[in-house]
Amino acid sequence: MKKDYKIWMPVKSEINNNELGPRGFKEREIWICNVGENIGFEEDGKGNDFTRPVLILKVFNRRFCYVIPLSKTEKRGKYYYEFNGNTGETSVALLSQLKAIDSVRLRDKVGFASKEDFEKIKKQMSELIFS
Repeated sequence: MKKDYKIWMPVKSEINNNELGPRGFKEREIWICNVGENIGFEEDGKGNDFTRPVLILKVFNRRFCYVIPLSKTEKRGKYYYEFNGNTGETSVALLSQLKAIDSVRLRDKVGFASKEDFEKIKKQMSELIFS
């Protein structure tokens, strides 16, 4: 699939120049994130601002974290985890799409995963990475 990055580049530049992302984001939270227009099979954002929901998996400091992109499309297998966050919709965590991001990509907090689902996601991620 051919992509035209001319639309994404000005958006990316604006996000980068923002310099300050949200403060106080935490593990288990679901945020709308400027994921971007990516390469190959990497998960893209949608719409004019290239966003999609993500689950914050690990916070390293106030500017840097690991996120897992989320989808509404039903998917099964060891690379996916389906759950109902408090967003009112079923989400599928795309575990193979783990992404390190700067907090300037985070736009709006929209919910969180339950403690039970979050622990299951962490366990499944660990098995996926270290098996």
